[in-house]
Amino acid sequence: MTGLLAVITVSHYLAVGAFFFVTGVLCMATKRNALGVLMGIELVLNGANLNFIAFGSKYLRSESLGLDGQLMALFVIILAAAEAAVALAIALSFYNAHSTIDVDQGDELKG
Repeated sequence: MTGLLAVITVSHYLAVGAFFFVTGVLCMATKRNALGVLMGIELVLNGANLNFIAFGSKYLRSESLGLDGQLMALFVIILAAAEAAVALAIALSFYNAHSTIDVDQGDELKG
């Protein structure tokens, strides 16, 4: 098992994080459904979390505790939970006003 751990480096984590980030950006750009856009945002935040944890790992800096990446990831998780709650409230309000959650249908502003 230690042989496998020696093969996996920080660059592997960064590659997976970049894949999540790019997938989330593509999902946000191509989806018309508000829930699909929210899923894309969550993928972007998860990719950023994985990169934060990879940069805070002991493989990059052995002289520190390595908790700065985990603390930033915890902050992003809290931010994502608040974003999901507010975005779902906006999506429900949008559905009540337009009877759809297609983001192209909301082209007028009411004040």
